[in-house]
Amino acid sequence: MSDSTADIESDRIHPGVSRTLLLRGGEVHSPADPFATAMVVERGQVAWVGSEGAADAFADGVDEVVDLEGALVTPAFTDAHVHTTATGLALTGLDLSGTRTLGDALARVRDFAASRPGDRVLLGHGWDASRWPERRPPRRDELDEATGGRPLYLSRIDVHSAVTTTALLDMTPGVRGAAGFQDGEPLTRDAHHAVRAAAFAAVTPAQRTEAQRAALKHAASLGIGSVHECAGPEISSEDDFTGLLRLAAEVAGPRVVGYWAEQDVAKARALGAAGAAGDLFVDGALGSHTACLHRPYTDADHTGTAYLDTDAVAAHVVACTEAGLQAGFHAIGDAAVASVVDGMRAAAEKVGLARVRAARHRVEHAEMLTPETIAGFADLGLTASVQPAFDALWGGEDGMYAERLGAERARTLNPYAALLRAGVPLAFGSDSPVTPLDPWGTLRAAAFHRTPEHRVSVRAAFTAHTRGGWRAVGRDDAGSLVPGAPADYAVWRTEELVVQAPDDRVARWSTDPRSGTPGLPDLSPGADLPVCLRTVVDGRTVFVRPDE
Repeated sequence: MSDSTADIESDRIHPGVSRTLLLRGGEVHSPADPFATAMVVERGQVAWVGSEGAADAFADGVDEVVDLEGALVTPAFTDAHVHTTATGLALTGLDLSGTRTLGDALARVRDFAASRPGDRVLLGHGWDASRWPERRPPRRDELDEATGGRPLYLSRIDVHSAVTTTALLDMTPGVRGAAGFQDGEPLTRDAHHAVRAAAFAAVTPAQRTEAQRAALKHAASLGIGSVHECAGPEISSEDDFTGLLRLAAEVAGPRVVGYWAEQDVAKARALGAAGAAGDLFVDGALGSHTACLHRPYTDADHTGTAYLDTDAVAAHVVACTEAGLQAGFHAIGDAAVASVVDGMRAAAEKVGLARVRAARHRVEHAEMLTPETIAGFADLGLTASVQPAFDALWGGEDGMYAERLGAERARTLNPYAALLRAGVPLAFGSDSPVTPLDPWGTLRAAAFHRTPEHRVSVRAAFTAHTRGGWRAVGRDDAGSLVPGAPADYAVWRTEELVVQAPDDRVARWSTDPRSGTPGLPDLSPGADLPVCLRTVVDGRTVFVRPDE
């Protein structure tokens, strides 16, 4: 793809410079013109989208012409659920998500400890014992030996439990008497929150900023133009949150919309949050047996953990609605999701259904839904902020979901098609570092859901990962390449474009070229995913692939 390198470098050095740009000779994914091959960007907005012939009229009046050389231009993706600092620490630290055995994990811990002699606390993430043949997490004595007795925090892949060394426990006053501490078992609940706080408190401001920069740079390299940071006192810190928002405002890169998960509306507003929302925990996670269920786990004799009840949900929604802020909750188990819906209904009785709907409150994850709770989401105008990669990682007859819940209940999880049929707005994300930042992989996971009846078309999934994220923050004017929309876009090298739908009987017309439905890359399992060549946010280049 040819362009003016000098102009790109100038744009990086002087981000306030506004240039008029014509992109032509490619494929532009736009509802304004399904056959568009060119686009004009001016003053940080899309100014025009159209055909190659019509582009000639603009060529002499722009500052730069980019020959796309057949590349695809799409709206930049929005990842609607990210933990930015933790993502950066995973990128720069110890990542155990690819380990195949317990022995492999311990070997990586040993090597990592040896390579970081100056770290006050060793940080790692991503272990998942359900995928190891040993079927158990590392013991504390094994970690003590691997680290030479140094403090170590290792979060499970779902970030709702962790294993640690003795040295980190000794750094955390009162942890051995906290709820969720059981000697010899991974830490959950209050004990986990306490050791996580102690571990992250040992991260220096410089390390934190380095991690945030790494995460945002990585996101930009994947065509992600916006991330929704889901922060809170049980996840990170106020300094971490405000530092990230400040960094995003000062450095050219993906937009960051911040959510602060605390039942304190004034605090959220003072911190610059878009809402007192995100990971405000109603329950935990299935992998850690802390998601709150109506019926016990198949592999445990309890129903998980409830952190907030219906009354607490209702009070928070009322407070947020009256303050003009979004409310939002983390809810995974069916009992937790029901508590959110019931609490929202109680709030609507106090402040009015119309006001609740207008606030566009959110539910993060929303995995175990029933027809009744889906109807509740639709009636209350709730956005389902969901992570399709969870199904790709843990779904299926032999996956973690089936192990925890049994095959019958596991097949009901993440029912994206039913949500769309009911009119529930979807916003796709990764929950990174729980699953990686990977927008095209996320679309593939939704379109090829392990449970066929939950599959959605690639087009619907694409909308959920672009416009859906903008709508989730109250913006209906962004996330697609139409005149007047923010110039947040990505350029991709990809193969032939197609229209993929999960059920040909329903979607036959949309796959017919005469329908004018814009094509997208083939995301069939095994097909190569698109490669990002450039990412632009607000008309400013934030990523250019080397040697392109």
